[in-house]
Amino acid sequence: MSTAPQIDFLYLSEPDMIRAGVTDMAACVDTMEEMLTLLHAGDYRMAGSNNDSHGAMVVFPDESPFPAMPKPTADRRFMAMPAYLGGSFGTSGCKWYGSNIANREKGLPRSILMFTLNDTDTGAPLAFMSANLLSAYRTGAIPGVGARHLAREDAEVVGILGPGVMARTSLAAFLAVRPGIRTVKVKGRSAASVDAFRAWALAEHPHLEIIDVDTIEEVVRGSDIVTFCTSGETGDPSTYPLVKREWVKPGAFLSMPASADIDEAMEGPGVRKIADNIGLYEAWADELPSPAHHHVPVIGCKFMDLIAEGRMDAADLEDLGAIAAGVVPGRRDDEEISILSVGGMPVEDVAWGTVLYRRAVAQGIGVSLNLWETPALA
Repeated sequence: MSTAPQIDFLYLSEPDMIRAGVTDMAACVDTMEEMLTLLHAGDYRMAGSNNDSHGAMVVFPDESPFPAMPKPTADRRFMAMPAYLGGSFGTSGCKWYGSNIANREKGLPRSILMFTLNDTDTGAPLAFMSANLLSAYRTGAIPGVGARHLAREDAEVVGILGPGVMARTSLAAFLAVRPGIRTVKVKGRSAASVDAFRAWALAEHPHLEIIDVDTIEEVVRGSDIVTFCTSGETGDPSTYPLVKREWVKPGAFLSMPASADIDEAMEGPGVRKIADNIGLYEAWADELPSPAHHHVPVIGCKFMDLIAEGRMDAADLEDLGAIAAGVVPGRRDDEEISILSVGGMPVEDVAWGTVLYRRAVAQGIGVSLNLWETPALA
């Protein structure tokens, strides 16, 4: 009779994750660039029939006969996001989270996330880690990769709509790759949200000038880098924050990790359109009722709708992985305008989670927990 080996795994709390360097944005941007080159090479797997699905989501009905079933309030869902990533990573994992915008009334983040990292060969857990910061930093780092290749090298002005967590990590990533940034224009839902962002920004980056603006036009106009980071109700694209072509400065780079729409002039060939992973949006277009942008408000779903309607050529949508791999050029000239859709992918969690797990092991961070000495049903 053989005896199965003991399995231990590492538990990493949020303070452990900070000690392991989860907020090391420069390293996170580099990690996301490596991950994107693996996506371009095909050395990865996510869920779905095309291996590019965002994940599996539980949502709640408008009406239910069960009084305890949650109501479908804004951003209320449960989500599982599994992936395998090859290359120097060679690991698998799954992020699981619950989200409810009403959490803010309880002093909680909108989403509460955990991530399990697994040995790809055996499936054994390597680590179970707090994932709010993991997710926030990997999300911000993708715009950083985009800015590295697509923003002007002399970029100085950033325009931000929605000064929340995504805006903070996106700005940190922009600064990591474009250190000449000096001015940040911010529009928030309230003076309190802008004040909180200003306090954070000046504590982390005291050289910045933070300007409070009142309109989306002011966010966009004159900015070298623009990002929309708001959350809200989906379903009606006419309510999503809109970018008008007439506002956009020649040479601007637009990073869109949240709700966004564009006017007809922005749809034209004079604006370069890039996706963090085209397959992700193809999966959404396949999984969702048409038009997809009504259900997932990121701009990449709008691109897929435009392609389906014959208003955009599929060849005009470029992949950030191809740019990161050097197969497709980045910025071509100082006047080029580009817009990047950032949808969020579980391979990002696997990549950054693997780096942090290995750092934690090397530095003796975290708590070792035992799964079993011998499995009872082996």
